[in-house]
Amino acid sequence: MASRQRQQQQVQQQEQAQVEEEQQQDEAVEQGGVMKVQLLEQYGIHASDVKKLCDAGLYTVEAVAFTPRKALLAIKGISETKVDKILTEAAKLVPMGFTTATDFHIRRQETISIGTGSKELDRLLGGGIETGAITEIFGEFRTGKTQLCHSLAVMAQMPTNMGGGEGRVMYIDTEGTFRPERLLATAERFGLNGEEVLDNVAYARAYNSDHQLNLLMQGAAMMAESRFSLLIVDSATSLYRTDYSGRGELSARQMHLAKFLRMLQRLADEFGIAVVLTNQVVASVDSTNPFGPTSKPIGGNIIAHASTTRLSLRKASGENRICKVFDSPNLPEAECQFSIGADGINDAKT
Repeated sequence: MASRQRQQQQVQQQEQAQVEEEQQQDEAVEQGGVMKVQLLEQYGIHASDVKKLCDAGLYTVEAVAFTPRKALLAIKGISETKVDKILTEAAKLVPMGFTTATDFHIRRQETISIGTGSKELDRLLGGGIETGAITEIFGEFRTGKTQLCHSLAVMAQMPTNMGGGEGRVMYIDTEGTFRPERLLATAERFGLNGEEVLDNVAYARAYNSDHQLNLLMQGAAMMAESRFSLLIVDSATSLYRTDYSGRGELSARQMHLAKFLRMLQRLADEFGIAVVLTNQVVASVDSTNPFGPTSKPIGGNIIAHASTTRLSLRKASGENRICKVFDSPNLPEAECQFSIGADGINDAKT
């Protein structure tokens, strides 16, 4: 009789422990949408090892689970045994196995899209800029790339029922073209408090390609502490064109760019944010094209494969611009017109 009671008590204790673990996970998710890496301390990972993970730029359990084993082994002070233990515990918390297409479809239906300010452009994009994915916007100068980024920086802060993402915005500027006054004009258009809009934008100027990558590491720490809905990099490739020159450095440039893009995708997966990056174009002389030189986005296949959706912008008449879906896994190849006004992106003017 006594042994049976002990067994029942052990079962009840195990069930209670499981319930407490689930509650802890739910609380961690509710605090910032992600599980902070400190949660691993409750699963047998020493606090000193957790600190080393943070120093390496891994601030969430998701980041640890998404990181290759060899990258964790490169962290000074963490042994192979500890790495295996860390990955085992992270895998228990982060679902990384198979699921049904039905479940994935349900999650896709819950995906938030951030509006652009133009109804026609939102309709072309299936609701707006998709969260959890990378959207590349490329085109010649004066086609509206930076202006679209400014409008998105305001729209992302609005409630979801108004086409927003209800989160802060991170803006990495590599060309010195960020202008807060454009955000204030767009905020006034939608009846938002301009001062609050600016306070919700974390801005940084990147001065070289290494600095650009380091800013993402800093951004990951900020995203682990508060809710962000959008990350903008304007532009993602300009510094690479100056830091790396000639064919001799092409391989090094592409490897560094691939690392930067992989970090962007990790942040999109980890925090569910929308990532928008602008890209420059270069002239491409194609002998098969009877109409002469054409333009193509720089970065080659590296950036082409990293981007979920690619949008091409070109000039139209007056203040109007044309946006074309260049490549997307779910959007048809189509185009529409929009206009650039003093208060941001609007529908095309006739």
